[in-house]
Amino acid sequence: MTEQLAGRTTGHDELADFDTLTGRYQRELMAHCYRMSGSVHEAEDLVQETFLRAWKASASFQGRSSVRTWLYKIATNVCLTNLEGRPRRPLPAGLGTADSIAGDALESDADIPWLEPIPDAAVEVAERDTIRLAFVAALQHLPARQRAVLILRDVLRWSAAETATALDTTTAAVNSALQRAHAQLDERGLTPDTVEQDLDDAKQLMLDAYLEAFWAKDIDRIVKLLQYDATWDMPPFLNHYRGAANIGELIDKKCPGGVHDMPMLRTVANGQPAFGLYMRQPEGHFEPFHMQVLDVVGTKVRHVTAFFGAEHFRRFGLPERLPADYQPDCATDQAPTG
Repeated sequence: MTEQLAGRTTGHDELADFDTLTGRYQRELMAHCYRMSGSVHEAEDLVQETFLRAWKASASFQGRSSVRTWLYKIATNVCLTNLEGRPRRPLPAGLGTADSIAGDALESDADIPWLEPIPDAAVEVAERDTIRLAFVAALQHLPARQRAVLILRDVLRWSAAETATALDTTTAAVNSALQRAHAQLDERGLTPDTVEQDLDDAKQLMLDAYLEAFWAKDIDRIVKLLQYDATWDMPPFLNHYRGAANIGELIDKKCPGGVHDMPMLRTVANGQPAFGLYMRQPEGHFEPFHMQVLDVVGTKVRHVTAFFGAEHFRRFGLPERLPADYQPDCATDQAPTG
């Protein structure tokens, strides 16, 4: 009884200092809301709504759970309300359409709410693989409540009873939803266990070579750095491509830049290596073209998602332009991390 009262006192003390509270939980709740929504700007709004609801309800907090668990419960329900009636956020490869050939005409659809990449600096996660692009994309295939159950059970490691309480349902319903969610993800072969971990020296050297190959627009070298069955997609374009040679031809024929027209700055997105690729302009300087998020296996690139839109560069703190005399240096081309 004494321990329970002490826990309630600690929780109320924590809620009393709201600035410290938001600082402590902002980045992990951001990761949670991003997994649920697939959108960085929506996740930012959802986190703010979570703190607003928590502040309004702070007087009624009874200390039956930790403040952290209480905040996650609020955040999950905020997300579920936000997702009602909204379409999922896919990547082009997840639309179910056939692979494209490099010579096919490009088709874009700006009306689709595409999945967005998130800067590592914006989130805090216990396990990096649960924020990887492929995993978040897989979550988008699940109905919202199944998505919530899978995140609470498999990512946050909540019990079925805790999850049922958070979602105002039964443990039997939670277990059933989790089983259905696992079945859907298994069909796509997308789980946290299917993604690579930290980069070693060999992978870092491969990324150096990748940057150099784009700067030189060396198609043969780019193709050699790709896994033979690599895939490439680039929202908002509907086209997606499979096969290293096909991707090489795409870059050769469809990418407007030539030799020394495409410098890249390194960053990290979704716990994965990423590059902001700039394109030389007629005036000589370089402007944002697209952001590539790479899925690396061994010393090969298995998948590239190229996100078009200058808003991604701003979100990742990348420069709005590079001077005409800019030249990439593999050893130092690292984007800001803060």
